[in-house]
Amino acid sequence: MNEAPSNAEAITRSSKSSFALAFLALPPERRRDLTTFYAFCRVIDDIADEPGLSPEEKTRQLADWKRALGEPFPGEPPLAHEVRGLMAKYGIRADLLAELIQGCEMDLTPARYDTSDELQRYCYRVASVVGLASIEIFGYRNPATQRYAIELGYALQWTNILRDVAKDLANGGRIYLPLEDLARFGITPEDLALRQGGPRFGELMAFEAARAETFYRRALAALPPEDRHSMAAAEIMRCIYHRLLRKMRRDGFRVFEKHYRLGKLEKLAIAARVLLCR
Repeated sequence: MNEAPSNAEAITRSSKSSFALAFLALPPERRRDLTTFYAFCRVIDDIADEPGLSPEEKTRQLADWKRALGEPFPGEPPLAHEVRGLMAKYGIRADLLAELIQGCEMDLTPARYDTSDELQRYCYRVASVVGLASIEIFGYRNPATQRYAIELGYALQWTNILRDVAKDLANGGRIYLPLEDLARFGITPEDLALRQGGPRFGELMAFEAARAETFYRRALAALPPEDRHSMAAAEIMRCIYHRLLRKMRRDGFRVFEKHYRLGKLEKLAIAARVLLCR
């Protein structure tokens, strides 16, 4: 097992995530603080996904992080002191970050969600919570921006789920598409595992993409004008992931054949356009 990066900046760089690009929209101090917060999110997610750890060890490490949100203790996880500093500085509640950890704990068993409401609860924990904490670091004036963060979290995570259908199946047989939706289109979990479904799979993915589009629309509608400038980093992410969703749809959701992504120049162009508009 490779040794993990030892600090927030190294963790963020190693992730090669679009989030790191969005950080460029922030002033230096907030950029550093968001880098620390993103590193925390990355560490928590990596614990749940690390194939070299037993379920018992994953549970123990996540429990250590829950404890570390409230108090320091000998042998606490790296970054714990910095994360508590962010919580104190920006008023980020421990119970909010604990929900993120609970979301990652949901990944410790093979994921199955009967309904879209159940999946939306998962998305709230692993994505909307990240948004709610991030906007505290961005700085906002209108409480309605919290709704923007929640809806955007749903949109981004739903897009991730569609992109990663094949990857998630390979990672312990995880299926995040709601089982009621699979049944609606006559597809079984076994069909997905065998990469079968034919035209019905494309119809299912288009159905889920329409849900994601609804979340994107709700997010944009919820963003108050007075907070559009401070939410530039979040808007970069919205535009990048929305473009990714549309790219998959235009290509017929061939997620078993390719891993969809945007090129670096395309993402830079999106970021530049968002910043120029602000």
